[in-house]
Parts: sequence; C-alpha cells; structure tokens
Amino acid sequence: MSNALHVPLDAANARTAEGARSPAHPRLIVATTILASSLAFIDGSVVNVGLPAIGRSFHADAPGLQWVVNAYLLPLSALLLLGGAAGDRYGRRRLLIVGVSLFGIASLTCAMAPSLVLLLLARFVQGASAAMLLPNSLAILGQSFSGEAKGRAIGIWAAAGAAAGAIGPVLGGWLIDAGSWRLAFLINVPLSVAAIALASRYVDSSIDDTAGSLDWSGGALFTAALGLATWALTEGSGRAWSPATFAVLGTGLIFLLMFLSVERRLGDSAMMPLSLFGSRSFIGLTLLTLLLYAALGGLFVLVPYVLIQAGGYTAMQAGAALLPLPLVIAVASPAAGALAARLGPRWLLIAGPLLVAAGFLLTLRIGSATSYWLGAFPAMAVIALGMAGAVAPLTTAVLMSVDSSHTGAASGLNSAVARTGGLVATALIGPVIASSGPALLSAFGVAAAIGAVICAAAAASAAMLIAPAGKSQP
Repeated sequence: MSNALHVPLDAANARTAEGARSPAHPRLIVATTILASSLAFIDGSVVNVGLPAIGRSFHADAPGLQWVVNAYLLPLSALLLLGGAAGDRYGRRRLLIVGVSLFGIASLTCAMAPSLVLLLLARFVQGASAAMLLPNSLAILGQSFSGEAKGRAIGIWAAAGAAAGAIGPVLGGWLIDAGSWRLAFLINVPLSVAAIALASRYVDSSIDDTAGSLDWSGGALFTAALGLATWALTEGSGRAWSPATFAVLGTGLIFLLMFLSVERRLGDSAMMPLSLFGSRSFIGLTLLTLLLYAALGGLFVLVPYVLIQAGGYTAMQAGAALLPLPLVIAVASPAAGALAARLGPRWLLIAGPLLVAAGFLLTLRIGSATSYWLGAFPAMAVIALGMAGAVAPLTTAVLMSVDSSHTGAASGLNSAVARTGGLVATALIGPVIASSGPALLSAFGVAAAIGAVICAAAAASAAMLIAPAGKSQP
C-alpha cells in the first residue's frame, strides 16, 4: 500500500512536451492508464495479507516470506527510472503494453506456482513489469492532455491509485479466505487484458526523438547492488549473520560505488544525475523519503501479519484494518497541500513524520486481547494524519529544491527512493516474521519502536536540511 501513497506525478509531466493535443477519447485514455497502474498498486498491497497463507502452503521460513515481498520491490525500485526513459525512447504505448502483458503473465504464473522458487521468479518479473507500466501510464496522460485537463486527468489517476491500494488488501483477503492465496494473483489477469485492449485501440504511439541513450550500465549496477544488499540483509536478519553474509553485503557496496562512478561520468544523461545532490534541501528530502517510507514499508508488511497470526484476524479483516490510511490521506491531503503552498512545506514535513512516529508508538497497543477499535484503529488513524501532512508537501518540496530542467529526474528519483526504503525495511524484519506466539508481539513491539525512531529521524532531516520558506540553500 505504501506504493500507492507515493506516485511519481511530476516525473511524467516533465518528460512530456507542453501543448499536447486534446485526445479523441479522453475518458478511455484515463481508464487505460488507471487499469494499467492499478496492477502495481493492487499487487503491492494484496500480497501482504497473503503472507501467512503462502508461508503455510510452501512451509516457508522468514527469509522466504520476506522475499515474496522483496522479489517484487527490488526490480521496481532499481528500474523505475529506466522504465520511464525507455518509454521516451521506444514509445510509451509500446512499453505500457509490454509491461502490462508481462505483468499479467507473471501474475498467472504466481497463481499456478508449484514452488516458492518459481513464485519468487514470477514476482521478480512482476516488479520489472511494474517499473515499465507505472511511469509510462503517467507519461501517456502527460502527452494526451494539456492545461487544466491534464491536471484533472492526473488527479483522477492518483485518486484511483489510492483507491486500488485500499481495495486490494480487502478484496485479496476475501479471496484468500474464500479459497486460496492463489486467487488473489488472478485479480490481475482480467485487468491486464482490458488495459492491453484499450491501449492498443485508443492510445497514440509516440516516441521522443530527442531522448538520449539509456543508462543500461547504471541500471544493471544499481540492480546488482540492491539485490546483493537485500539478500545479505534478509539472510542476516532472518537466519544469522555470517562471514559469507558480510562478504555479500560488501560486494553490494562495491557495486554501489561502481554505480556512482558511472553516474558521475554520464552527468545529466545518467538515470540518477548526481548534480541533483548539489542542493542541500534535496539531500534532506531524499533522506526524509528513504526513512519515512522505510518505516511505512515495514509497517504495511508486519501489521497484517501480526493481526492474522497473533490477533486471530481473517485475511479480509486484516486488509480492512488498513483502510483508515488511504481514506484519511485522500480526504486530508488537499488541505495539507494548500497549507504547504501558503506556509511552505518545511514545517509540515517536520510535523508529519513526528505524528507518524506517534502512530507507530500506538501500534504497541495491538495484541491478541485488544480490540481493533482500541488497538489498531487509533494507530492507523494517527499514522494516516501524519502521512496526509507529508505526502503533498513532499512532492512540492522536491520540485522546489531543484531547477526546472531537473524536475522530472528529481521526482522520479524520489519515487524510486521511497520504494527502496520499503525494500530495505522488509529485508530487516526477519526476526519478527520468524517469531510466533507471545514472542511475535514482543518482536513486533521492538520493530514498532524502531519505526518510531526512524520517523523521528526523518523529521530531524527535514528540520536540519530543508530550507525555510523564502530562503535558498546551495
């Protein structure tokens, strides 16, 4: 669900030229992009409520369940920027159709997977496909509309993404309770078929002739670095830290240094232009995003798991327990955005994460003998209010922290950082997933307290690094 709370709106807009013509079938184009992107938003949230059932089906240990989530997040985090650039170069409709097709096939493979290994491979393909379809669904809106119509179309797309992220866990939980976790993956198949049919018929084929060459070396090095680091963190947290684990983690860091060297050499044509980090505010926003969405990523995996395993919830009830988050954020975010426009985003980016930290501390009330209304609900409501105060101001602040020629790269990078935060957090929750009985609640309490500290650190990064309204920073 955290994916649906952070959408790369401005990256798509920045990649498309102004003065786009009015499409012949505007509603069908919007419907196409919503259907395509809903695949990623639903799948990113529905799997969390299915982890206990998947674990029982394959007799999976903690690292195995962590990889069910991270096999998807890893390619999505690493390849999101490359997917958008590939759409510019090879055609956004083409990349959208290829991405949706692969996602549908991978979803069917997930539903039929006879082993955990095959499920993880299919999840990896889902993540890589999502990295193609997400940025290009937005870029299609950017190329198809202009002016106020573009703003309305993107607003509808964002609202639909939040709704998909909210409905996904409930619908998936119902299917899991009614039959099997495999049915939850089949939700994507009819959506894929409908999105492909609409895209083939109503979306124009367009290629940006000014697009430069793709940063394939950067994408490969970043994927390798993230993959090795994720494996080491997952093994270390879920089983035991060993010399081999530290060796793999060190190798991942070496690949990360190689990636930074390549990006420095490529300059502004890199998938992650290092010139962005010349702004102190952008550094603070990137750190805030990494920390805040890391805490949320761990929360969205652990809360449904604990409610099912320790609280006796059904999968559908556990999915419904998270509903206050998208509902409150959808209602309160416009007001937060308007307040950020008047006062500047800095204070909201300090107060929002602090409120989220308070919500994390309230999750300590979740237990086997605590009702939903006294345990999970207050925590979810407070976290939602904090996120509502941070989501819109964060987008505004990212755009304000860089010059106009880098807004697309900055917004896309911020979105990739958000997903990377969730990836790292999920790799570190092994001790909680491996626990059972009273030990599970104790381990969850420790994780929630750590999450609160991480959110407080996110607020501190905003206070120390983000420029106050009316002032500029180098």
